Amino acid sequence: MTEVVAALIWRQGRFLICQRPAHKKRGLQWEFAGGKVEPGETKEQALARECMEELAITVSVGDAFADVTHAYPDLSIHLTLFHAAIAAGEPQRLEHNALRWIRPDEIPQYEFCPADQPLLDRITKEYA
Repeated sequence: MTEVVAALIWRQGRFLICQRPAHKKRGLQWEFAGGKVEPGETKEQALARECMEELAITVSVGDAFADVTHAYPDLSIHLTLFHAAIAAGEPQRLEHNALRWIRPDEIPQYEFCPADQPLLDRITKEYA
């Protein structure tokens, strides 16, 4: 089981989503910013590192919003989505194909990675 963390970052009623690069698994699908927890890291440390590496932003990691376990054909993940706020910087597209700020009611317009669906359902229920 691979531990994965992701950031739920809000700005003016919209949250940040990132489009995976075409050459990676689940290419061009949308996801939250984040990534794998490395050995010796806490989930919060991993999320801060991933946001810096992927988006060139410093984040303040808050409480966990939700978590989900999902089995892809190539790996099984335990994904924890944390509330996070940008403490410094403006998101840059260092690794992703595209970045978007979307409202909860816009979720159906995007093809997300399957593991994110239960998290998106909860965002829709709580924020739409």
